[in-house]
Amino acid sequence: MKRFIGFVQKEFYHIFRDRRSLFILFGMPVAQIMLFGFAITNEINNVDIAILDRSQDASTKEIISKISASEYFSILQHIKEEAEIEDVFKKGKVKAVLYFEKEFSKKLIKEHTAKVQIVTDATDPNVANTISNYINSILSNYQEEQNRSITMDYQIIPQSRMVFNAELKSVYMFVPGVMTVILMLVSAMMTSISITREKELGTMEILLVSPLNPVQVIIGKVFPYIFLSIINAAAIVILSIFVFHVPVNGSLFLLGLESVLFIVTSLALGILISTISATQQTAMMISLMGLMLPVILLSGFIFPISSMPVPLQVISNIVPAKWFIIIVKGIMLKGVGIHIVWKETLVLLGMTLLFIGLSVKKYKIRLE
Repeated sequence: MKRFIGFVQKEFYHIFRDRRSLFILFGMPVAQIMLFGFAITNEINNVDIAILDRSQDASTKEIISKISASEYFSILQHIKEEAEIEDVFKKGKVKAVLYFEKEFSKKLIKEHTAKVQIVTDATDPNVANTISNYINSILSNYQEEQNRSITMDYQIIPQSRMVFNAELKSVYMFVPGVMTVILMLVSAMMTSISITREKELGTMEILLVSPLNPVQVIIGKVFPYIFLSIINAAAIVILSIFVFHVPVNGSLFLLGLESVLFIVTSLALGILISTISATQQTAMMISLMGLMLPVILLSGFIFPISSMPVPLQVISNIVPAKWFIIIVKGIMLKGVGIHIVWKETLVLLGMTLLFIGLSVKKYKIRLE
């Protein structure tokens, strides 16, 4: 029995001495419950909306005030013309526009009915539906408050209008997200594993002392994955157009260039992972935990970033997938050009240069 107790004590000693085991046992469960608990939500918070008030009377101002006071919406801007609605959505700054008709208050008093349009960006159909329902609820509450003091009830008629995805097809949301996940995993994970395998087998040193310089060695290792990822991207776009009937309202050439940029960003990230990984198993774990979960949870692929706590919104800015999904949705569904997505493009370009710079620095230190 003493031998068994001694054996158990030895195992505890080994576990508590190994930092990786401690992280897997205690760190990962806490991190996952915090991440899933805060990121996965069907609710909306602080969603940016715009107001088009053609009436500008007491009733519309009161409704706008109620919407602004709620925790669900933040009024980002006021627009003056209906023609501005599509431009506002294309810039990606707002998720909905509340459009009050002319003489709203007068019609409410004289005719007892007035109309308000709830125009939502339906590139994410689930969020669009939720926004519409929340605004409808606020309008209903206002209507009930007004009807308490009058004999003949007022009726506010909300009219929902979805732009960029009028039929609310969920495939419009999933195609950009799935494209991002596939490109990220194929490019980053396979590259990191491929280079780490050479290190693990001891053949990386042989390659580095060959006539090829280190840059040529790395490019030679990652080039097949560039080619394969481009084929994957093309296959996804072709399937989305001809099988799922997802439109490409923007430039296919621009979409191709942006996809190549994201592939290079992912490859650079894969190379960086390989510099800090001693084994293929480590590279696999870092890739899955460090890439898969952020892409699914913090990129805006499934769950709206605006509804997450501020710390997670800040962290989402360092996830390359977030910026690529914005670009793909903009080009495919909204038909925008480079003049709209240039900021996101620069972010991806900057991340690529940063990952390459860090990788080169680490390889130089290793060679020295």
